Amino acid sequence: MVEDELRFEVNGQLMAARAIGPCDGMRVLALHGWLDNAASFRALEPHLDGIRLVAIDLVGHGYSAHRPEAMPYYIWDNVSDVLAIADELGWEQFHLLGHSMGAGISVLLAGAMPERVLSLVMLEGLAPQADAPEELPEKMALAIKRRQRKARSPRLYAEMEDAVAARVSGRFPVTEQAARWLVERSIVHTAKGFRWRSDPALALPSVLRMSEDQIRAFLRRISAPSLLIMGTDGIGTPLLDERAELISQLQRKQFAGNHHLHMEVGPARQIAAAINAFYSELCRCRGSES
Repeated sequence: MVEDELRFEVNGQLMAARAIGPCDGMRVLALHGWLDNAASFRALEPHLDGIRLVAIDLVGHGYSAHRPEAMPYYIWDNVSDVLAIADELGWEQFHLLGHSMGAGISVLLAGAMPERVLSLVMLEGLAPQADAPEELPEKMALAIKRRQRKARSPRLYAEMEDAVAARVSGRFPVTEQAARWLVERSIVHTAKGFRWRSDPALALPSVLRMSEDQIRAFLRRISAPSLLIMGTDGIGTPLLDERAELISQLQRKQFAGNHHLHMEVGPARQIAAAINAFYSELCRCRGSES
């Protein structure tokens, strides 16, 4: 499958993306999860029909630049980054496909700018993590202390295969093929060995998170048809069902697999078929309205 490497200047920083599919296809922006990158959707891509998929390396990930050292990584800052890329592409309206953190970013964007989002597909994620107000002071203190510590030297690997093995057995395990796709876009070769390209600051705790009430306000504002896909062995939260009920046009599906099921060949085919059917129904509905 032919793909194009894209580069954008967003708020003075470089952002990268992969573009796949016909230029006149359905316009889909794909947003990956935490510490993944734009290669996250490679298992899905061959099975998606008639789609111009632009998979973004979110700031701090893949080939995109890092945020300034004094600027924490807040999930809501990604919303303006994604909108800026849509504007650069000339896409006034578009569809969103997000995995995990990318699903959370998609929810914030679709809630804040419902007029720009035509549909929403969420893989293994429905909304950002929330903090209870009474937890905020203690969590903020912990986060500030962590940020004040001297940064550790980056981990080095003698061979790329060592990095692939580390990714296979990481916090959220993936197959060897999926790990290889991610590592190829996440690693850089130095004189001392291979190291991760992603910003180490991504692993620091957040100084501030949204409250559950704030998140629910975004969910209620989503007007676009939406599809939530979860894995049987994924990382669903106790609040998933309550949150899902707040999205007015939400369909739900579940497939066998873990948090990265969309990166495994078998589940990816099933997920792609569900997404194709969802998009086909959208096109039929829009056609009947015209």
